[in-house]
Amino acid sequence: MDRFSPGESLGRELAETGYIHRPLPLHPENSLEVRCLRKKVLRERVLWDMRSSGGWSGKGPGTLSHDGVPDALGRVSLRMELPAVTGHWPPETPDGDYTPFCRQSALFRVESENWEGYNRIALWLRPDCPGARTVSIALIFANNGTIPIPDPYNREGRHELYLLNRRWNECVLEIPELPRDKVTMIGFESSAFGKDRSTGDFLRFDIGEIRLQLTEHPEIVHGWLPGEGRIAYAMSGYVPEGRKTAVLRASGGKLPVFTLRKSSGEAVLTGQARRVCSPRGDFDVLDFSALGPGEYTLQCGNILTPPFPVSEGIWADSVWKALNFVFCERCGYPVPEKHGGCHGDITAEHRGLKLVYNGGWHDAGDMSQQTLQSADVMFSLLELARRAKGENQQLYLRLLEEAEWGLDFVLKCRFGDGYRASSAGIVDWSDGFIGNMDDRPARVQNNSFDNLLYAAYEAYAAETLEQDPMLCEKLLSTAEEDFVFALEGFRERGFTEQPVKWEHSYAASPSLYMAVRSWAASLLYRLTGKAGYAAEAVQSADYVLRCQRADPVGETGLRGFFYRDTDKRIIQHFNHQSRDHAYMQALALLLETQPDHAESGRWRRSLEDFAAYLKALMPRVEPYGMLPSGVYHRDEALDGESFERQHHDLGAGAVEEYGLQLKAGTVLDGEHYLRIFPVWFSFRGNSAVHLATGKAAAICGKALGDGELLDIAREQLYWVLGKNPFCQSLMYGEGHNYPEQAAFLPGTMIGELPVGVQTRYHEDIPYWPQSNNATYKEVWLTVAGKWFSLVAELS
Repeated sequence: MDRFSPGESLGRELAETGYIHRPLPLHPENSLEVRCLRKKVLRERVLWDMRSSGGWSGKGPGTLSHDGVPDALGRVSLRMELPAVTGHWPPETPDGDYTPFCRQSALFRVESENWEGYNRIALWLRPDCPGARTVSIALIFANNGTIPIPDPYNREGRHELYLLNRRWNECVLEIPELPRDKVTMIGFESSAFGKDRSTGDFLRFDIGEIRLQLTEHPEIVHGWLPGEGRIAYAMSGYVPEGRKTAVLRASGGKLPVFTLRKSSGEAVLTGQARRVCSPRGDFDVLDFSALGPGEYTLQCGNILTPPFPVSEGIWADSVWKALNFVFCERCGYPVPEKHGGCHGDITAEHRGLKLVYNGGWHDAGDMSQQTLQSADVMFSLLELARRAKGENQQLYLRLLEEAEWGLDFVLKCRFGDGYRASSAGIVDWSDGFIGNMDDRPARVQNNSFDNLLYAAYEAYAAETLEQDPMLCEKLLSTAEEDFVFALEGFRERGFTEQPVKWEHSYAASPSLYMAVRSWAASLLYRLTGKAGYAAEAVQSADYVLRCQRADPVGETGLRGFFYRDTDKRIIQHFNHQSRDHAYMQALALLLETQPDHAESGRWRRSLEDFAAYLKALMPRVEPYGMLPSGVYHRDEALDGESFERQHHDLGAGAVEEYGLQLKAGTVLDGEHYLRIFPVWFSFRGNSAVHLATGKAAAICGKALGDGELLDIAREQLYWVLGKNPFCQSLMYGEGHNYPEQAAFLPGTMIGELPVGVQTRYHEDIPYWPQSNNATYKEVWLTVAGKWFSLVAELS
């Protein structure tokens, strides 16, 4: 079997969907939500018994009435109804940018009650939404106690529920972390997201009984220690080479013994746990690195895992499933069972020309679109296609097909003079007719940094799509043109260029710009052999090297990280979208394309220094393997320009909050701190950040022949697939105990990946509540791209 062959059951499903030309079927039976429904209830209280509508009020253009469908006991439900389309935008967003047509809520007043004696809410809902393929409604709370809810960024106190249409749905939400000492409201909110091809005229929700419950064994949502009786392990398995470990909460007393068994029950390895005591807690680490290929269960005391493989092919299922997620996010394409052809009335205009801005893939759980993000994902698909070529023809061809869908959009958006249609904020289904109220303009810009990335991706595609020589010929000329546009833009604007705030290149720094410029030039040199590109790659890399920290921070020995520019005042960080791998990508390609250059020793030493930095970070997060964010300087927030560029949606008091977040990290010296999670504000979630740094580790590991770095890279994938304190797989449908995520419009998809584990307030401690909201729990196409890219690097 090759490394990319799916498991037997997934293989059948792939064949039944025409190898992902229809969505893969969902498997809620292994989800966190279904597991939570099975928990024993110790105590409960009926909050609303359906007998009257007292305490309820409505807000919005719809209606609220006590005449809904009766439940199984004959009790009449509360009915909330709203139109699917209103014919106008809300007055607060008259341009329609990133807004639904309207919102309707049903709010139940609570008299400042203390709910701390309960840890779960149970409720029943029955939607009747004609033609709706995805039905969701938000459960909302308000608390006026010690910690107010909602929080300033409106992230806490909101949970998206996904419902089966025209039947009663039992829903539960565990709330052990939710501030609830003085609850003043619980309610529901629905948004009118417009009409897809099949959508009817209204959205109707019947609200049944609501209960407060106390259940046994609530999920761990905060902290580093796994729950009692749980093992944090990589649910998809481990590769044969490298470290293989799992993590338990330390039991105290004697170190526990663990056993690995084959499916026959035969014990093949028995060992004793290693106790790890750290500021994060006391853990028992199970090390079975000596285990060879096969399928095993892991038992420690009364805890037994489901079977998992040790194999070179452990990433195959996750790759196919992530590809399903990407397919379901296609824009402008009728995705069966998800949506029809969409957004044909979003247009971009430049110098009298107009194009329809659809194609590629939607951004996330909304329907926003970003050309550069589609280009990023297209590139990652091609990276993985190169690895699958000659090994698994089905996957190779399917990756190429999906990449070509994205590539067509990237080329379509070019106006041919350096300008591109670049993004649109969309959170609805538009009607497709050009000339009425729901038409919106896409943004258009000529951005030097973006053009460098487009040039690089086009050059890589020209190397990869050899079966279409005419397209490759066009891609080469386009790549060279876009590289020239980038250089011209830099000559005109330098590093002062101001990209669009909401786009994925907004946080780019001078050092990152030069790293990407070097990498793009090296790709063009490899493709054309033109000496000018080689010289450009070397010159740009010189700037990058001058941004690298050479001296240790205090007595820590930490060095090798990069600053945003050669002034070396502001350290390069990533907190949402991340291109942390770009520095190593540029240097490694220089060593590949110009190995005998006089500067090659400097390039290699830079790789070695950054690799040493990554290794030095890892003890800070032991016994887990998620790469820490890194070193911060105390005064970075005082540089307003770079601070605003690095962080979306800064709230009042952000500079003070920056200091509090640093102090929650680890003090390194009088000026520097180390954070495991990034400093962040409204936009929280770590998946793209640590996966990108994982790719940097893999690039260094390959270039330097260092197995420890490859282990570090694999640990980023292991974290996502269950080796985390919550013992959850963050990829829906892979492994088990995977939670629902915020996929407001496309609905739940096998392979979906979230923005990622967050922190609470100013802490540096992982926080992963069941509450399902943006940004942390929102599905995000970027993370799928990072997944493909890291798997490709490790393959």
